[in-house]
Amino acid sequence: MASSLLIPHSKILSFSQSPALFPFHLKTTTKKQRQHYSPPSRPLNIVSSSAASASLEALIFDCDGVILESEHLHRQAYNDAFAHFNVICSSSLPLNWSPDFYDVLQNRIGGGKPKMRWYFKEHGWPSSTLFEKPPEDDESRANLIDTLQDWKTERYKEIIKSGTVEPRPGVLRLMDEAKAAGKKLAVCSAATKSSVILCLENLIGMERFQGLDCFLAGDDVKEKKPDPSIYVTASKRLGVLERDCLVVEDSVIGLQAATRAGMSCVITHTPSTVGQDFKDAIAIYPDLSNVRLKDLELLLENVVAAG
Repeated sequence: MASSLLIPHSKILSFSQSPALFPFHLKTTTKKQRQHYSPPSRPLNIVSSSAASASLEALIFDCDGVILESEHLHRQAYNDAFAHFNVICSSSLPLNWSPDFYDVLQNRIGGGKPKMRWYFKEHGWPSSTLFEKPPEDDESRANLIDTLQDWKTERYKEIIKSGTVEPRPGVLRLMDEAKAAGKKLAVCSAATKSSVILCLENLIGMERFQGLDCFLAGDDVKEKKPDPSIYVTASKRLGVLERDCLVVEDSVIGLQAATRAGMSCVITHTPSTVGQDFKDAIAIYPDLSNVRLKDLELLLENVVAAG
């Protein structure tokens, strides 16, 4: 049996001289980001090289928050849909989700339809131009949510097509490094498939999009993140063991989905997720600009979460 050494997480990251393994000592790190960072409190198990260990065979990206910072774009599209259909809950004005509220909502519930269904259950089903009175039966409520989501998706597409949105730093280079090294590459997003396709075509380009070994969206699985279904499905389609997959996520919801699927996960947080509890991530970065494929390979080979 291979010997193992139990040491604190903060010491583990110092095993490599690569700056990417010191995500909160980079020059790009802000004071605010350092204040919000909490290193994992539980130890990690470093297994000696003689033991069977994970080997990076597939790199899986989330889309919203990882490939692009999209929270504010989705919020704008939802509010535009609420205004268009005059969706009114408890006040005389159309529903409008504030930035602070949407930060909490989108980090609590994955997927657009589940977000609206949860909100209407908590705050009351609304009146609208679709239903003069708040819908009371399941079919009418489903119709309301479907219509709002469809309109919101089209509005979001218009925003993406405007040409004002760019991918987050380091994403395209890391994708190219992975493909050049013969790694499997995938994108798994909880968002609507049509909107994810549009984002990928416009932000990573047609060649990279068509070169993906697996692409899954919220439409492809029954349960949304943090349920692990989307990552379990990706592992099967890629033909790669879960332990040999590495997921790049931006939120605790995505992190939970990845780890519940038996995959390791690194976090590249956004302003709205920086304060979340990422104790189960094997590394945390403000963005991917200083992260190289070799850094991720080393992490997955040497860092095994304690059971």
